[in-house]
Amino acid sequence: MTKPLFSDFPEVSSKQWKQKIQVDLKGADYNDTLIWNTNEGIDVKPFYHADDFEHFHNITNASTTWKIGQVIKVTDETEANTKALDAIDRGVEAIRFISVNNQINIDALIKGIDTKAISVHIEAEETLIHTDIAETNVNNDIIGHLAKTGNWYHNLKDDHHNFEELVKKCNQITINSNLYQNSGATIVQQLSYALAHANEYLNHLSSILSDKSKASLKVIFNVSVGTNYFFEIAKLRALRLLWKTLAGEYKFNTNCIIVAEPSKRNKTIYDYNTNMLRTTTECMSAVLGGANEVFNLPYDVLYHNQNEFGDRISRNQLLVLKHESYFDKVSNPSDGAYYIESLTDQLAHKALDVFKAIEQAGGFLKQLKDGVIQKKIKESAQKEQEQFNANDIVLLGTNKHPNPNDKMKQDLELHPFLEKKTRKTLIEPIIERRLSEAIELERLKHE
Repeated sequence: MTKPLFSDFPEVSSKQWKQKIQVDLKGADYNDTLIWNTNEGIDVKPFYHADDFEHFHNITNASTTWKIGQVIKVTDETEANTKALDAIDRGVEAIRFISVNNQINIDALIKGIDTKAISVHIEAEETLIHTDIAETNVNNDIIGHLAKTGNWYHNLKDDHHNFEELVKKCNQITINSNLYQNSGATIVQQLSYALAHANEYLNHLSSILSDKSKASLKVIFNVSVGTNYFFEIAKLRALRLLWKTLAGEYKFNTNCIIVAEPSKRNKTIYDYNTNMLRTTTECMSAVLGGANEVFNLPYDVLYHNQNEFGDRISRNQLLVLKHESYFDKVSNPSDGAYYIESLTDQLAHKALDVFKAIEQAGGFLKQLKDGVIQKKIKESAQKEQEQFNANDIVLLGTNKHPNPNDKMKQDLELHPFLEKKTRKTLIEPIIERRLSEAIELERLKHE
């Protein structure tokens, strides 16, 4: 007869563990010594115990189903289609076409692509209302465009009309919440702003869509994943919980699609191979957090035009995670982990409180127009920048152990720094900023 392995060991309560730690600290203060306070206002404890939980969350999206994505920039539909088909042959399961041309021939773009098996996303500088969208996911985030550029595509009335027509056509909306992460928002802010952003659409669509359309509406959150490994896992789980709560109140589809990509905020041009290490752990967080699709960033995305080598390396990172590291073999691997469960709960509750405050103050659009959202993100970004400048946040090869022989001036095909352009805007745009820009500019001056 097989005897249970742990039956001879008595259970140890959370209180007993803490008492033992207090003895080992020999008079040192428990909170000052072992509690870590984060920018999200979360106190991270030295241990987590089953005593802390009444129940565990059941996050429905399985990590076994995530898709490998690749971004393809479109200057010519036929050429982009050829690149997409080649990428699919090499293991890609989702394609994101990005174009600055609004007159896109979608039939030519997706020719030969099985859109039932391959997820296809299309982004352009316009809501693509007059195109045959087939079975593609068209980025129709007009509020995201306003937040990023400071202007509507045309004006409020026309943009909302085009948005409504496109939703009626494809029964899908997109929320580009990656802007908030790349601009320096805390995780709590990212979640609350994504929820308030989405709530504007639900309010608008409630009286327009039928009950059937509401129940089947496809909702896509584009999310950027940062380097705080466990927090980022918890962030995606919290986003699903928050969306389920919000959508349930409106009787919309409570499931959402999370499309994740690594953050740009911590990427560098010097010692650029470290970007591969950062993107790998960020993609791991995305998978373990339950992202449906993961689009990696090429290590040279900041300073090189799109190229075959950079795309191949970024794609292979995901292929290794999926087919050699078996990140598609365990369903919901983060479920039941006490630390991740605690983070998920705390992030969700804190984000919900911020969301409620936004709604009580008139909603997300009003707070954008009043500059409140922008101000809060800038404050968070500045705090993080100061931590980086003080070496409390470390980017190897940049603010710690830089290689003085590393030269980049002659290798820049793109301008990787924030550019200020004077133009008239309706609101102050939310600006993406990288932590390492000031150091890199100074180094370039002295090459």
